[in-house]
Amino acid sequence: MQKNFVEELRWRGMIHDLTPGTEEQLNKEMTAAYVGIDPTADSLHIGHLVSIMMLKHLQLCGHKPIALVGGATGMIGDPSGKSQERNLLDENTLRHNQDCIKQQLSKFLDFETGEANKAELVNNYDWMKDYSFLGFIRDIGKHLTVNYMMSKDSVKKRLSSESGSGMSFTEFTYQLVQGYDFLFLYQHYQCKLQMGGSDQWGNITTGTELIRRKLGAEQEAFALTCPLITKADGGKFGKTETGNIWLDPAKTSPYAFYQFWLNCSDEDAVKYIRIFTLLDQETISQLTEEHQQAPHSRVLQKRLAREVTISVHSEADLRMAEEASQILFGKGTTEVLHQMDEATLLNVFEGVPRPETEAGLLREEINIVEFLVTHTAIFASKGEARRSLKENSVAINKEKVTEESVVSFRDLLQGKYILVQKGKKNYYLVVVN
Repeated sequence: MQKNFVEELRWRGMIHDLTPGTEEQLNKEMTAAYVGIDPTADSLHIGHLVSIMMLKHLQLCGHKPIALVGGATGMIGDPSGKSQERNLLDENTLRHNQDCIKQQLSKFLDFETGEANKAELVNNYDWMKDYSFLGFIRDIGKHLTVNYMMSKDSVKKRLSSESGSGMSFTEFTYQLVQGYDFLFLYQHYQCKLQMGGSDQWGNITTGTELIRRKLGAEQEAFALTCPLITKADGGKFGKTETGNIWLDPAKTSPYAFYQFWLNCSDEDAVKYIRIFTLLDQETISQLTEEHQQAPHSRVLQKRLAREVTISVHSEADLRMAEEASQILFGKGTTEVLHQMDEATLLNVFEGVPRPETEAGLLREEINIVEFLVTHTAIFASKGEARRSLKENSVAINKEKVTEESVVSFRDLLQGKYILVQKGKKNYYLVVVN
């Protein structure tokens, strides 16, 4: 039996608002629905994951997902929730970004299936680029009054903002262009539903209104929004001190990605595991119960981090992230260190001292005491270094060393680093230039 899409989203806490008749339409027949994605970067970030999960559930429930890359709207800038206009992009950049985005979406959506509900990727630049200004205002602009457009919250907020910068005509027309997207997809892809975050409600309902006014009051188009994801501490979801958490491993390493989910609060983990995983209600209830009985075990965070890392990256990336996580707690091995890529290594040891030394010194083997004192100043004196070595409390790349040990090129990690551990918790990542 086909799952009820609205019911699925409802128990997951993923519905903020929907127009009357939406659930009935989805229960009646296979329905095409779309979500707009901003193509201003060549990678999605975790802020996009809610929309992606909505499309994923839609396809799993037998409906047709359409991901609309906003090439045209990306050239304008959406006023919703923004304090200023976006940078505008050229076509080559947009196309490159679109290709990268499709690759990432393919991990969630099936674009290749022979079934009628295969996913589609479309770009509104394709139908907007040749539309003349006069043609657009004659065909589309005349159907919506300025009063109607001014009544939208996103417009009202910008016009009443304290900055006094107001809103350009370009931004004001954004909802018309987004409304036309819905009309175009309705006519050419039989798309009857637009979904998005709750801040998009005004733009989405402009589309449903435009369809009725242009094509006739009997035409049915629907809107569904999900709540904007927030963090329990009031901080912005998906933002860290270093910026966005990206899906592209070159921008955010799988280790840093895994750590983001692993480190979320108990309150957020309860919410996120419903939204960002495909685990069923029963499994999530069991995990939540286990978590409540022993919060210190972080059962929810561990399962959340595992599931999301596998869905965005891979099981191999998850294993490396888990093994890398163990290194700081003394359980990692030399082998794991050597397998780690540079980004992960730097992420794991972010914030630890990084003494530098010259690569030329490693052409020949250096005695460990010379290395630790003369070349890196990790120890203040040779006497102190020898005492620690006798106490067996110094490790190079996770292997204990003695006074007779030497350091050479063979010890380099990623061709330029040597990890020194002094005692249980003091790490130094020596950079060999």
